[in-house]
Amino acid sequence: MKIVVLDGHTLNPGDNPWDDVAALGELTVYDRTPAEQVVERAAGAEIVLTNKTPLSDVTLGQLTRLRFIAELATGYDNIDVAAAGRRGIPVTNVPEYSTPSVAQHTMALLLELCNRVGEHAAAVRKGEWCRSPDFSFWNAGLVELAGLKLGIVGLGRIGGQVGTIARVLGMEILAHNRRHREAPEGLPVTWLELSELFAAADVVTLHCPLTPENRGFVDRHLLGTMKRSAFLINTARGALVNEADLAAALNEGMIAGAALDVVSREPIAPDNPLLTARNCLITPHLAWASLAARRRLMATVAGNIRAFLAGSPVNVVNGMYLAKERG
Repeated sequence: MKIVVLDGHTLNPGDNPWDDVAALGELTVYDRTPAEQVVERAAGAEIVLTNKTPLSDVTLGQLTRLRFIAELATGYDNIDVAAAGRRGIPVTNVPEYSTPSVAQHTMALLLELCNRVGEHAAAVRKGEWCRSPDFSFWNAGLVELAGLKLGIVGLGRIGGQVGTIARVLGMEILAHNRRHREAPEGLPVTWLELSELFAAADVVTLHCPLTPENRGFVDRHLLGTMKRSAFLINTARGALVNEADLAAALNEGMIAGAALDVVSREPIAPDNPLLTARNCLITPHLAWASLAARRRLMATVAGNIRAFLAGSPVNVVNGMYLAKERG
């Protein structure tokens, strides 16, 4: 069984071995694969693992031996899952590995917006406290979260954990889901329509998947309904946000700040307007990347492959599209 990993570096930069996957077949791992080399590198593979490397309909049509695709993440918008299904190729993801880490990073971004810990620590190192005439100083207003409203777009596993943490800090939880509405046990939630949530919340945090319908939905109009004191946080998918509109909203003072772990093009383009936007914190898509989370991911991916080889695949995301498996 030939297994090819197209972009394995972020999952295992040296501290998270491929041993469990290697035990299942003849394994080849590429740290990164340019789109134009996917077919060449995956040729002859029966199992392909990918994180962000795209697998389009055209590409899949050229991988004639491919039987199974394992997404090395929760989101799978880099794969044409319908095209894979038509070819009888199951696609699996890893649905829960990063929940604690992403929830933690979301709160870290929020606390940085509110308390400016990094900014003030840097100021102390620069000698600003040494030169201060007072025992205490701050370079920006500090925000207390207790009593504020947190609007969660996508109250699933990660959004639910964010809400649970925020509730401990005294925040009121608002939420919007397109379909299923169920809050974690013990978490009081007020369900609102999207426009109502953006208008009412002091902080809006995005935890929804990217779909063709919601691409760029956070635009100038929706941002314009927010409080001028409000913050926007995105640890989901960068393309949920119209970045030019967000940059303009920040620079014009329509909202107070934003904190993002994802952008529409990654690595971030040098001309992305958010790089110079007022009060915009950006981290390099690392919310998922704690060692604990990456170990869970590796173990689950190996389990997904074992289940497929045993004839009972789990975590299949394209079951509705699956045609009869190719002979």
